[in-house]
Amino acid sequence: MNMNATMILQGIAFFVFAWFIWKFGWPVLLNAMHERQATIAAGLEHAEKAKRQLREADHKAQEALRQAQARSQEIIDQARAQAGSMIEQAKQKAQAEGERIKEAARADLEQERHRAREGLRADVAALAVAGAERILGQAIDPEQHRRDLDRLAAEL
Repeated sequence: MNMNATMILQGIAFFVFAWFIWKFGWPVLLNAMHERQATIAAGLEHAEKAKRQLREADHKAQEALRQAQARSQEIIDQARAQAGSMIEQAKQKAQAEGERIKEAARADLEQERHRAREGLRADVAALAVAGAERILGQAIDPEQHRRDLDRLAAEL
């Protein structure tokens, strides 16, 4: 064969091969590229969505942390106020108890003072009667003596 015929046959084979690739291979290749492009776009969109969700979750976590800190500070403040109130109540109770004890001690002291006065009056009366008996040289009627002492005590 001559060179021209070989070239013509090679040209025809090339065009048949190009047509075959263009008709059957190229659409498959384009389809694969489009699918790959769609997959990449979906992956990028998914990544952006994940970033947004991460930012939102981070924001929510920060907000929850701020709220928890505010709530804990509120609880601490309430506990401090309650402790102060409890301390104040305890002070008031202690003061009231101290006043009650003072009043009880004053009452006991007054009773003791009254008993001591009565005992002293009785002793003074007995001494006065004994002294009067010696001076007068006679016995004094105890019943009369008691009446006289009661009258004298009422006058004092």
